[in-house]
Amino acid sequence: MAKISKTTAENLEPGESLYDEQVKGFVVRRLNSGVLTYGFRYRNKASTSRWMSLGLHGSITAEQARGFAKERAGQVAGGRDPVQELLDEREAARKAKAVEANTVDSVLTAYLKAYALKLRSGNQIERIYNIYVRPRIGAKSIYTLAKSDIKSMLDEIEAKNGPVMRDRVLAHVRAAFNWQAGWDDDFKSPVVRAHTRKKTPAERGGRKRTLADDEIRSLWTALDDPELPPSFSRILRVLLLTAQRRNEVSEMTAEELNGPIWTIPADRYKTGIDHEVYLTERALEYVGDTKAGIMFPTTRGVRSFATFDPAKKALDGIIAKQRQEAGLRPVEHWTIHDLRRTARSLMSRAGVPGDIGELVLGHVLTGVRGTYDRHSYAKEKREALEKLAGLLELIINPPADNVVQLARAEA
Repeated sequence: MAKISKTTAENLEPGESLYDEQVKGFVVRRLNSGVLTYGFRYRNKASTSRWMSLGLHGSITAEQARGFAKERAGQVAGGRDPVQELLDEREAARKAKAVEANTVDSVLTAYLKAYALKLRSGNQIERIYNIYVRPRIGAKSIYTLAKSDIKSMLDEIEAKNGPVMRDRVLAHVRAAFNWQAGWDDDFKSPVVRAHTRKKTPAERGGRKRTLADDEIRSLWTALDDPELPPSFSRILRVLLLTAQRRNEVSEMTAEELNGPIWTIPADRYKTGIDHEVYLTERALEYVGDTKAGIMFPTTRGVRSFATFDPAKKALDGIIAKQRQEAGLRPVEHWTIHDLRRTARSLMSRAGVPGDIGELVLGHVLTGVRGTYDRHSYAKEKREALEKLAGLLELIINPPADNVVQLARAEA
């Protein structure tokens, strides 16, 4: 042991070390590569041996290194662990950088690219993120995002867009955060069970609601009200005339139309198979200009109409007022999806065979028949939709001999 100086350091052979006689723990060593490095060795409170590099000979002098070692020795004497403090600083810096980089926006984008956009519903999921999530919490770091942030977002969505959209947003946000948590050790999803909405008895039990004839007439009349968004009114009429799902109709584009044939592409259809729907003259009347690109646009025309919940709430109010003025009983609660069930029931009433009605809805044949029967049934489905349109016309505009007419339609 001797005092570390420029001379004593440079006299070391490769692999040799020299501990300073004045500052405990101060050491210089020559690596096998010939490089001289200064360091400080000590034991922390747990008696773990620690090594802290002070710098390379040539970059700092022996006296400078001794000064650094004295400073570290003083920290150790005071109960500190300078190596651990350095590690903690680096970890804090890493996390700070991660916090800055890992915003909700970046996680949603990564999740879409890695997983969600490969699903048939991928475009719909992306749209939900863009409309409902990114504007509200997109800029926040996932590491500082709180449960209260999630609740505030969901409460706002439910108030403006209804409980169904709230549930959809929650499901897709939960999926993205679970995906992130699956590989990110530092992230814990702020979405918890308490965020799940308690469903009503009707929602839990499954719906069987169909609209009665007088309710259909009230609906059809109310859809003429100028206070309703034009696209919303047209969509609901097309739903009754085609028996398709809400989003399938609302997201219709001109590219999907070829005369009276509307082909819903597999990537946005529930079965994952292209589905052809015949549009009757009445349906085409409400579809509108087939050169318009987006068939049912928002007021600004930049995207497909999507604000169903507030529009449905307004529609319910219009129907209630009209029926009260006409002395009719109030309409029981109904949902937009009930129109699909109503259309299916009307097809049966109009004499459409059950399996053809199911094919119109886009349901696939099952069992052996589904395996071997490759017939398209285009003619039969067209006839079914023509019968549906005819029966709806009789219901909406009943002639004086309505009872006889409806009896014939059912025959």
